[in-house]
Amino acid sequence: MHQVIAGLSTGGIYASVALALVMIYQTTHHINFAQGELAMFSTYLAWSLLAAGVPYWITFFLTILIAFTLGVLIERFIIRPLAATPTLGVVVVFIGLLTIFHSLAAWIFSSSLKTFPSPFPHHAVFAGHLISAHDVGAIGITLTVVLSLHIFIRSTSLGLALRAVAQDPVSSRLVGIRVHRLLALGWGLAAAIGAIAGMMAAPVVYLEPNMMSGILICAFAGALIGGITSPGGAVFGGFLVGVLENLLGTYVIGNELKLSVALFLIVGVLLLRPSGLFGRTSVPRV
Repeated sequence: MHQVIAGLSTGGIYASVALALVMIYQTTHHINFAQGELAMFSTYLAWSLLAAGVPYWITFFLTILIAFTLGVLIERFIIRPLAATPTLGVVVVFIGLLTIFHSLAAWIFSSSLKTFPSPFPHHAVFAGHLISAHDVGAIGITLTVVLSLHIFIRSTSLGLALRAVAQDPVSSRLVGIRVHRLLALGWGLAAAIGAIAGMMAAPVVYLEPNMMSGILICAFAGALIGGITSPGGAVFGGFLVGVLENLLGTYVIGNELKLSVALFLIVGVLLLRPSGLFGRTSVPRV
């Protein structure tokens, strides 16, 4: 039971990053391989604000705003000019962004391990002997983000327009929707969600330039399991990967091979069910 609950905690972090990956994929049909490094860099910015004496929750929301702005700027000045570029070229750009953010973090903040505080008291009333206060808080924040995003996408006119752009940008442009602005919004939301995941992960894995590498792989596995076109499915997949990784790593293959669980899941899903459990399968008609 302890391993299942701990897996749900790490799965919440995977679910957040998987949700960010799906947000980018739905609007651009590309996988953002720099998503983890962008989240890591945003977490370093949060650490800098905390070191300067800014209270945690002000830092939390300020970091989300900064990450959102950074995501919008990346879409505007890097991704948008590549609209007519072949897929391989876009992949190379994403890998370039990954390298840039990784190098910038090491150059500005150094590669040494840094502790990042948790906003939840160690002896909070909602903690127990099976789960820590931070684990409960991380799960709660993940579910809050998912619910808020669901309400935004399903119950607002801006969310409806974002869904329309994700499904058919050409038709959306013909009916007067500002497609580029909504694509920038999607990138901003994905960057903000990634920043939340980074701030929840840092107290557990410590803050350093490589902190999100393994998390990104597990989040990618979760997104594929749930369905790369399904935000809710990606969240379910993230939690599932977290639980499976903990159980198999503890009782079957050992902690040294925990990351291989995500890799096996990625290969298995691509072979058996490429659309995932909740994803849509597109069938073009001629």
